[in-house]
Amino acid sequence: MRATERIVLESDERKVPALRTARKVHSRLRVHSSIRRRASELVLIDYCYLSVRTWRSRNPELQYVLDLRFVDPALRLSRHVAWRFLTASAVLTAGAVALAWWISESSTAWWQHEWLPVLGGVFGLAVCAVLIGIYRTTETLTMFSLSGRARLLELTGGVASFRAMHRFSRTLAAHQRTASARRRRSRAEHLRDEMREHLRLKEAGVLSEQEYEISKALARHA
Repeated sequence: MRATERIVLESDERKVPALRTARKVHSRLRVHSSIRRRASELVLIDYCYLSVRTWRSRNPELQYVLDLRFVDPALRLSRHVAWRFLTASAVLTAGAVALAWWISESSTAWWQHEWLPVLGGVFGLAVCAVLIGIYRTTETLTMFSLSGRARLLELTGGVASFRAMHRFSRTLAAHQRTASARRRRSRAEHLRDEMREHLRLKEAGVLSEQEYEISKALARHA
């Protein structure tokens, strides 16, 4: 049954452009983190396609192209703020300021005060807490397939990439509207094409066997 299904899905093979052969490049987003040792690149090509390239330390590079006609136009752009570390930094900073004021008001010269090492330690902890808070504050762009609800992309960037990610997301949303207008008018034909897209992404290593089977079941139910 699976062999028959595979033949049917491949019988009307679609040509998906690659980045190197794209006729037009519309927008590009690069997210790189030396600390996390990972990088990603998203490129909008030929109006309705998104080229994705991700690579991490000690992991093989993954490169594929998404057909935006089969992507849910409701983009998920979620932000995680490390409030615990940022709050701890604010409390420690306030404590360091209060301690510094107390040392300055003391009769002992500040450079000879016995609490000076404590002040340095508290200030150092405040700096460490704010750096960790900034590192752990991230924004994630997630994309799912329209009917199968398969996760097609999950891109996480740090504080430095927030502005670029928002700008690219607006452009991506506009291209998704263009791609939506190019979908098949028949619901049945669209679902069949989406199942072909799921198969193509599974073979590209984007979807696992389990994710593919779940997305296929959801698409059929839809």
